[in-house]
Amino acid sequence: MRPSPLPLLAVLALACSKPAAPPPPAVTPSAEPVSKVRTVPLVAASPEGAEIGKPAPDFTLKDLDGKDHRLSDLKGKIVVLEWFNPGCPFVKLSHTKGSLKDAAARHMKDGVVWLAINSGAEGKQGHGLEANRAGKEAMGITHPILIDESGTVGKVFGAKRTPHLFVVDANGVLVYAGAVDNSPDGEGASPEGPTLIHYVDEAVKAVREGKPVSTPRTDAYGCTVKYRA
Repeated sequence: MRPSPLPLLAVLALACSKPAAPPPPAVTPSAEPVSKVRTVPLVAASPEGAEIGKPAPDFTLKDLDGKDHRLSDLKGKIVVLEWFNPGCPFVKLSHTKGSLKDAAARHMKDGVVWLAINSGAEGKQGHGLEANRAGKEAMGITHPILIDESGTVGKVFGAKRTPHLFVVDANGVLVYAGAVDNSPDGEGASPEGPTLIHYVDEAVKAVREGKPVSTPRTDAYGCTVKYRA
């Protein structure tokens, strides 16, 4: 009999709720600029966030190297958005043991654009260019990590957890929002049901085949997004 995942989930939840480390010392004027949203979202969010079946809200955010990424420039390609926090234990487990370990690399080989977004505010867990660079290297992440320090993009999409995944089809329409899979331990070892379901994989597959996504919205699990108070 498989042991209950509740003790592990309790430990992970406690880790997510620990007070954030003090913010780093002030940087010099030559330090890299903080990312800013450059465009107003095209679609207002519903109470649950961006609406399934409607155009995904447009945005422009900078990655860790200062390069701009605009969602509307990616029309014609399937896009996966992954809300990210390098300090969140669920994110670490998902990227080292669970369903996110090789997901981005697999899909990017097939032409999917995968973008991580950190909407954590200054002074919060996982904030800052150096923390994200260190997390990217430690987790072997090869896709861009975008910085949404204001939280504007995260709130319009309705991102509540890290990780929280969104799939946008080649027409720019949001077709999936929710968890990467049905195993809330982050490791993929304790699925809710008889088998592990990779929701993001299934959504991308459906889009490629021109079919509707069978499960377009699920409840994401993980740490809360560390928005500005």
